[in-house]
Order: sequence, then structure tokens, then C-alpha cells
Amino acid sequence: MNRRTFLKAVGVTGIAGLAGCTGGPTEDGNGGGTNGTTEGTSGENGSTNVAMVYATGGLGDGSFNDQAREGLEKAKQELNVTSEHSQPEEVSDFGQIQRQYAQSTSPNYDLVSCIGALQQDALSDNASQFPEQKFLIVDQMVDAKNVESYQFREEEGSFQVGHLAGLLTTTKLSAGKASTNDATTVGFIGGEKIPLIKKFEAGYKAGVKHAGKDINVITNYVGSFNDVARGKETALSQYNGGADIIYHASGNTGTGVFKAAKEVNRYAIGVDSDQSKTKSSYADYILASMVKHVDIAVHDSIKHVVDGSFEGGSTTTLGLKQGGVETVYGKTLGSEIPDDVKSKLDASKKKITSGSITVPTKPSDV
Repeated sequence: MNRRTFLKAVGVTGIAGLAGCTGGPTEDGNGGGTNGTTEGTSGENGSTNVAMVYATGGLGDGSFNDQAREGLEKAKQELNVTSEHSQPEEVSDFGQIQRQYAQSTSPNYDLVSCIGALQQDALSDNASQFPEQKFLIVDQMVDAKNVESYQFREEEGSFQVGHLAGLLTTTKLSAGKASTNDATTVGFIGGEKIPLIKKFEAGYKAGVKHAGKDINVITNYVGSFNDVARGKETALSQYNGGADIIYHASGNTGTGVFKAAKEVNRYAIGVDSDQSKTKSSYADYILASMVKHVDIAVHDSIKHVVDGSFEGGSTTTLGLKQGGVETVYGKTLGSEIPDDVKSKLDASKKKITSGSITVPTKPSDV
């Protein structure tokens, strides 16, 4: 199929309407605005046109999608790039949105960026149907000559924040507006129970156990990356069950974790972005964040298209050693974390990057 052939059932002009019903989540996980928003005038002055298909949860999550947008904005500042984006509400929307961007003639999109592991199945089909279209996928691998794939060693960054949580739950810490309790229990809250998020869980649990084998880890999956209410309910259950620090890997659902931390004066650990900044109203409760540099993947793939070095069929994996993941201490609480704790995290990081610590990717291996 020629990538410039229109869909007969739904024209390319329907991209914005199909994309969903939200322009990004509010703190309660509800949308506000419209999707398919054009950023810049596509095709102007020979610019490179980029279409972004964001993960469910949308922009405004202060986490995964917003980190991807940072990479796009950096490319737009440095390079002659224009863009359009869509924020699907359901996984079932991914395939049709990807196809519509690939088939567009006004403008022609030089790169279609697919953000999130849940886009893999749809892209695996569409990449073969549109061999002339360049695609990027973040968080998964698609074996096709027109796709650049980027994956991360989330387990390595999660080990680091797990090590932090394990060390602090055994320490009497009172900083910001929260404190630890007398129990040696921490929590993990995931979004959807998929292999990707299990890597976060596995790394976190391994890091906690590296701090102390007798520390208890409570684990729950909410089943959504955009359910703030259930995120809060689940977090409150964990805090009431003895956890004094909770790490989430759940997109905008994590906003509910922060709400719960504030309500009971306990601690949380953010994900993907420095959430002490992107969710600054909760900075007094966010010890650190496991930052995952999705922005690097997005920026680099766009640059490859611009300079002609795009390498379809390639997979790039970014871990601690490559600077793809890192622990970033909270802007308010970072200075309150004891120096000896930070030194222990530095030591475990060196062991991971040197290969003397191998971090598991499956919770069953912890």
C-alpha cells in the first residue's frame, strides 16, 4: 500500500477528531481541550514534519508523555521542525491514528513518533503497510527496516530508587511535610500489569532488598495509566498498611499517589520526569524521581531524520551507563537526604554500570 493513499472510510482531515477527546489530563485524570493540535505550520520553509502519537494518559501527566514532549520541543528549538500530535484515550485507537499520519499528503510526515510500549502491536502492522514512512517507537522494539526503536533499562533506575527507599525506611527521616514511620515497609504501584512495568517493579524490589533483606514491599497494579482516583485509593491502602515510601510507575495515575502522600504525610518517589518539579505542589513529599530520558530518544530520532542518518531496523537501549535513566533527588527534599545514603546509592550505581550487580527484569527473579 502506498503511504500517500488516503483512507477511504475516514479522511486524513479526521486525524484530530479521531485522536480522542482530551488535550491532556487534569489532576483528576480528565481531559481538557482537543487533540491533534498543530504545533507550528507544517511544511513551511522545507521543515521536517513530525507527528507524535502519545501514550494513553496524555500530555499534562508530568511524567512519561511530558518527557517525550521535551525531546520534541528541543528538536524544534535546534532544528527546522514542525509537528502535530494526537493523544489517544484507548489502545485500540493507536493503529488508525498511526495509519492516518502515514497516509497524509497535506502535510507529508517525515517521522511518525509512537510513544509507549502499548503501540507495538499496531506499529508492527503499520510499518509493513507503509514501508516508505519512517517511524519511531519508544519503550518497545519493532523489527522493521523503517522503524527506529528505543528501549530503556528501567530496572536499573528503579533499583536505585528502591535502594533509596530501603535505606530511608530504616532511618528516622522527618523532612518537608512528611516523615517515615517505625515499620520497615515500602510500596510499589504500577499502572497496567505489562512486562515493561514489571521491569520497574523488579528493579525496585531488588534495590530495596539490597538495602535490607527483611524490608517488606507491598505491590499493587491499578490497571490504568490515567486513573488518579484509584491511584490515591491504592496508595492510601499501602500507607495504612505500613508503607512510608511508595514508588509509582503509573503515568498520571501517580498523581493520586502524591495526593495520598500529602494526605497522610508520607513520602513518594516519582517516575520518568523530575516530578518534584512537574508536580511541584507535592514537592514536600517527593523524595526523588527515577527519570527516564524519553526526551533523548525523541530528539535523537528526529535529528537522524533531519541529518539523513535515520537507521531503520535499529534498536538503541539506554541504561544508567548511557545516561538513559537516573535518580534525581527532589528539589525540596533532596538536601534533606543524608549524605551517607547518597554515598551508598553512588556505590550501587557504580556496581551496576560495571556489571558487578545484574538487575533482574522480572519480579519473580528478585
